[in-house]
Amino acid sequence: MELLSEKELEFLKEKARQIRIEIIKEITKANSGHPGGSLSVTDLLTLMFFHEMNIDPKNPKMENRDRLVLSKGHCAPALYAVLAERGYFDKEELNHLRQVDHMLQGHPDMKHTPGVDMTTGSLGQGFSAACGMALASKIDHADWRVFAILGDGELEEGQVWEAAMYASHHHLSRLTAFVDNNGLQIDGKITDVMSSLPIPEKFKAFGWHVLSVNGHDIEELYSAIQEAKTIDDKPTAIIMKTVKGKGIPEIENKAEWHGKAPTEEEAERFIKVLEGK
Repeated sequence: MELLSEKELEFLKEKARQIRIEIIKEITKANSGHPGGSLSVTDLLTLMFFHEMNIDPKNPKMENRDRLVLSKGHCAPALYAVLAERGYFDKEELNHLRQVDHMLQGHPDMKHTPGVDMTTGSLGQGFSAACGMALASKIDHADWRVFAILGDGELEEGQVWEAAMYASHHHLSRLTAFVDNNGLQIDGKITDVMSSLPIPEKFKAFGWHVLSVNGHDIEELYSAIQEAKTIDDKPTAIIMKTVKGKGIPEIENKAEWHGKAPTEEEAERFIKVLEGK
C-alpha cells in the first residue's frame, strides 16, 4: 500500500501545527467558538485538504471534486483555518469569525463560504446529506468520493443511524465517515451523557467496513483512507481515537473547552506552546 514520504509527512505535520495556531487566534478574536473539537480534527482536515482530496481552491465548485461534509459543524474554526491556508479565501477573513456582514458563520454555510460543500450545524443532518452526495456519485458512475466527519457525541442522534443504514443498504462505497472519538461532548463524558460505545461494533452491525486509528497519526489516517478506497461494496467508517484540545496540554481532555473561547492572555500562552516556545 502507498505510504506518505517523509517529506510529505513533515509538511503535513507543520501545516497542522500552523492551523492549530490559527484556530486559537480566530476563536479568541471572535470571543466565541469551539476550540476543543476543532483541535481534535485538525490533523485529519490537514491531510484531506493538503494531500488526499481532489480539489481546486481556484474552482471550488469543480464538478468532479471530492466532497467533504463537516457534520460536526460547530468545529467550523478548524475547517475555516484549513480553507484559508489552502487558498479558498483570504486569511484576513479569519479575523471576522462570527461577525455580522462576514462569511465565516459559527457553523459552515455552503452558500457564502468557498470550499464548504454542505451547510451543517444540527447534528446528524450533515451525515445524511453526505449519503445523498455519495448516492449521486454512484448513480452518475462518477469518480469523486465523499467524506463526512462526525463527533462521537453526535452519534447520540437517531438520524445518524438512519443514515448509516441507508448508506449500507445502497452500497455507498464512495462514502467514508470519520468519527472523532475524543470521548467528550458539551455536557461531559459521552459515557456519562449517552454512551455510543462500542462505536466500531455498531457500524459493523449496520453493514459498514470499519477501521480504527489514532486520529493524530497522519500516517495511520492516510493508510486507512487508502484501504477504504479498495472497498467496493460498502461504505467505510474510520473511528479515530483523538484528544479534545489536542496540542495544548492545558486544555486537553477537558469538556469545559468544548465551546469556550480563550482570553487574550490564555491565547498568547497557548500559541507559545504550539510554537514550541
